[in-house]
Amino acid sequence: MNTPHDSSLGREVVYPAGYDPALLFPIPRASARAALGIGPGPLPFTGHDRWHAYELGWLDSRGKPQVATATLHVPADSPHLVESKSLKLYLNSLNATRFDDAVQVRACIAADLSACAGAPVEVAFGLPPLDLGLDSAGSLDTIDAGFEPCAAPDPDQLHCDPDLIVDESLHSALLKSNCPVTGQPDWASVHLRYCGPRIERAGLLRYLVGFRDHAEFHEQCVERIFLDVLRQCAPQALSVEARYTRRGGLDINPWRAIPGSSPPPPLRDPRQ
Repeated sequence: MNTPHDSSLGREVVYPAGYDPALLFPIPRASARAALGIGPGPLPFTGHDRWHAYELGWLDSRGKPQVATATLHVPADSPHLVESKSLKLYLNSLNATRFDDAVQVRACIAADLSACAGAPVEVAFGLPPLDLGLDSAGSLDTIDAGFEPCAAPDPDQLHCDPDLIVDESLHSALLKSNCPVTGQPDWASVHLRYCGPRIERAGLLRYLVGFRDHAEFHEQCVERIFLDVLRQCAPQALSVEARYTRRGGLDINPWRAIPGSSPPPPLRDPRQ
């Protein structure tokens, strides 16, 4: 059974000399989800993990280098997540590989990632636009509040007013967690849309800041946020997306929402 400590994370690796799909390292989602109280059966959310690849290259049929960017969608109900360093190494393995055309490249990446994740992965060239529409009205970061150090996110910080039903979007650029293998920091913004009892904003921000010393993969952090808000505040509708900053030419944007929800428009943060 693959675990993060069996991967290439935190280890010196040889730069791939040629195409090698075996570099992709799948990590089962089940064990982390079991720790969140998610058992076998239907998931309590829908969603995806949207990757942005900024450093994609290959050779054309005559050996001339080609470059591109790409957007990858891994469904949240796939049995495996794709470990990020292995994805970087795999994409680098294409750099010295000849392809007939870009269509063949896209089909190759889609097939290999689908085999790794255990579910169909969508691959498209190009990146989504930058999100320039964020306003201060929904920003949690303008809250004037004090914060005490905490070792883990505390769901008891989440409070709501059951007598005030709202439909609102909130966001914060202060989400930070740590890689569970290397301990290196992962930075992100979080975007929360819900309909239900009004969530007390200072408590929500304190909860999010509680991730600063928390060690968990990006996808698992978003699932934890989604489930904690759902359990503590019982909204009728809930969507949580985190947009992590780039590492190794890749960034990831996990999104989780109540089943039946439409995905948010694909956008990138200015920090990405």
